[in-house]
Amino acid sequence: MTTPAGTPIDVLLVEDDPGDELMTREAFEDNKIGNTLHVVRDGEEALDFLYRRGAHAEAPRPDLILLDLNLPKYDGRQVLEKIKSDPSLSHIPVVVLTTSAAEEDILRSYKLHANAYVTKPVDLDQFITAVRQIDDFFVQVVRLPRQNG
Repeated sequence: MTTPAGTPIDVLLVEDDPGDELMTREAFEDNKIGNTLHVVRDGEEALDFLYRRGAHAEAPRPDLILLDLNLPKYDGRQVLEKIKSDPSLSHIPVVVLTTSAAEEDILRSYKLHANAYVTKPVDLDQFITAVRQIDDFFVQVVRLPRQNG
């Protein structure tokens, strides 16, 4: 079963920078996006959310993950590797959304099965546009698997 195009989804933002979190929230709000944005601030909290541990025991299974690479505790590469190597999580699309434009980060992310790699624009308007485009693509264009749990 798939999510019908345009149906609101749960998005997990894994981001330790409060400014980037705020810009992402603004992009969702400015675009009148009906999706639910959940935010965790480090790699350990991301895994707790995904495995529904501790404070995140009641967390929904996200339909899409926006993942920064440079995170405290576990970095985004480690989180991506864990997600994509776990059969219960591997189907969730992961968009790496990071400041790094390093070729080695891009290559490694795709080798770890990231679904997309987006370098964060520095300009606020361009950042908001990039997040809107990611959201439009994954909500309006792509068919996502319906979550069962």
